[in-house]
Amino acid sequence: MTIAALAAIVAGHGSASAGAADPSGQPMPKGNLPGWHEVFADNFTQNVALGRFPAAVAKTWGRSYTDGTKDTTKNGTYMPTKVVSIAHGLLNIRLHSVRRVPLGAALIPTIPGAPGKDGGLLYGRYVIRFRADPVRGYKTAILLWPDSEAWPVDGEIDFPEGDLNSDIWGYVHRQGASSATDQAGFNTRVRYAKGWHTATITWVPGRITFQLDGRTVGTTTVRIPDTPMHLVIQAETSTGGPVPAASAAGNVQIDWLAVYRRAVT
Repeated sequence: MTIAALAAIVAGHGSASAGAADPSGQPMPKGNLPGWHEVFADNFTQNVALGRFPAAVAKTWGRSYTDGTKDTTKNGTYMPTKVVSIAHGLLNIRLHSVRRVPLGAALIPTIPGAPGKDGGLLYGRYVIRFRADPVRGYKTAILLWPDSEAWPVDGEIDFPEGDLNSDIWGYVHRQGASSATDQAGFNTRVRYAKGWHTATITWVPGRITFQLDGRTVGTTTVRIPDTPMHLVIQAETSTGGPVPAASAAGNVQIDWLAVYRRAVT
């Protein structure tokens, strides 16, 4: 397979093999890529009934936030046993309210051999295939959070992030930041509701690049985070929008996730 073909697969264009089946219409990339070693991949082939996540997949997702943890706004609660299931090759997060409390999830994959004290990598490439219903009052924040827990000083990388009834954004909170507003922001001009998307974060020394469906939507080289960070997939209440109505409900779905570390030459 050519380098161009491999790049197309990661971007969400092309297939790994003729006739490959995939719920989103695009297969997960397999193995290493030029300049990158695959360290984690999940195609969600193991079915997990509601109530069994993350216990049923504890080796790969056991670090996810536990039931009852408040979400970022404190308006909602992470409740993976009530909202997360896996079936038909998809991880599904069912956003809804119980007794007027909005429920979501914050999922953390376990990366084998990650050097950070909280399971994070120092630099990497993260590729996720996802879709979301346009549920008012909810958002995603698929992010890299510093293992040091020193925020905002050690920065943060968010992509895709945004309200589910709006555009997909990417943000880089800079190293050495003194406030949450010390950041670079990139609007993809693409709405979550426009079907399946493939988002890629490429984080190397001195540079971060965001790509959506194979198109570069933002690059920054200003005060790039330079300490280990771990991946968190958050589906939760909106930080800048209204509290979800009790009747608001919908799904965030992930077809696959692949994580790479830089190849050492």
